[in-house]
Amino acid sequence: MKRIFLDHQSSMPVDQRVFEFAVRYLKEDFGNPSSLHSAGLEAKKAIDEARRKIADFINAPGEKSVIFTGGATEANNLAIKGTAYRNVARGRRVASSSIEHMSVLNPLKELKKNGFEYDLVPVDSYGIVDLKKLEEVVTEETVVTSVLYANNEIGTIEPIREISGIVHGRGGYLHVDATAAAGRIPLDVQAEGIDLLTLSSNDLYGPRGAGALYVKPGLKLQPLLPGGGQERGLRSGTENIFAIAGMGEAARLAGLEMERESARLKKIRDALIKGILEVEETFLTGHPEKRLPHHASFRFTGIEGEGILLLLDRQGIQVSTGSACSSQTLEASHVLLAIGLKHEEVHGSMVLTLGRSTKAEDAPVVIGAVKETVTKLRELSPLWKKH
Repeated sequence: MKRIFLDHQSSMPVDQRVFEFAVRYLKEDFGNPSSLHSAGLEAKKAIDEARRKIADFINAPGEKSVIFTGGATEANNLAIKGTAYRNVARGRRVASSSIEHMSVLNPLKELKKNGFEYDLVPVDSYGIVDLKKLEEVVTEETVVTSVLYANNEIGTIEPIREISGIVHGRGGYLHVDATAAAGRIPLDVQAEGIDLLTLSSNDLYGPRGAGALYVKPGLKLQPLLPGGGQERGLRSGTENIFAIAGMGEAARLAGLEMERESARLKKIRDALIKGILEVEETFLTGHPEKRLPHHASFRFTGIEGEGILLLLDRQGIQVSTGSACSSQTLEASHVLLAIGLKHEEVHGSMVLTLGRSTKAEDAPVVIGAVKETVTKLRELSPLWKKH
């Protein structure tokens, strides 16, 4: 049975070119970058090279503005808590959109438990941040505001430049989680006024165990992991050379191939959307146009998303029914609730995220399987019969 993997938002394979580039740091050049001998200097050179590649990828003003972390979750925590604690003299308020990833929402909730006021900014039915509400919520006391570049569950792309203007107009800092967007659409931290930006290695076809945080020059953070002083003292611990070198190479390749690859995936995505929306009582979630080129998300009346996922998996097709990072809770998606859906509507969701392995000939196979699966589940569903 051929496997069609359409859950690239949760996991991606390491690109073979990336592996071949970075594997030497597992077997040969495995020195500690803090050591002064030649093996250590070679490892340090690999980190410096990766830092330059990441800086070029996001148009950072210099490679020293890139801090490597153990992943996107750590980068989000460092950005939010590090900024809030280090700049507490400016104020004790923080803010975010209502559809952020849990690795953003939970650090903000933790700050609330430690004396900060936390404001949530609503979104419209497409998931776009309400700019008028943002203007009302963000004050001169708001130290950091976090808004993702694009949502991993519904694919909607946010108006970052406009958001930045509002946040900076109040004297605050803007953090952007670009995990879902990186490698699909261009990122430019200088042009868009981004103070802190989170990236994930695995979401660029790089090794797991590495992430990066861009920190605008001059912005001070409080370290979350004090120790030996690596990464400018902001992220202590011996560096994961293999993952970091791989992430840098993955970012370089993504930058070179993004325009062509995104255009290719967009055609397949549009075919999937057109075919799947032919199913009765099926709706697209997220913005129909301002969405990631590899992302298609739906909701089906009268059935559960978990049932869709399991039946499609039996046919060799892997999809998602929300964020993999919150799947263990079995709670209704806070993202879908935030865009105004009812609880019974939220549970019938399906997310398709395409990748380099996705082919044009996969689209009709997936469309047919989805139609068959939805029909079968609705025949068994008391909710559908009641509807």
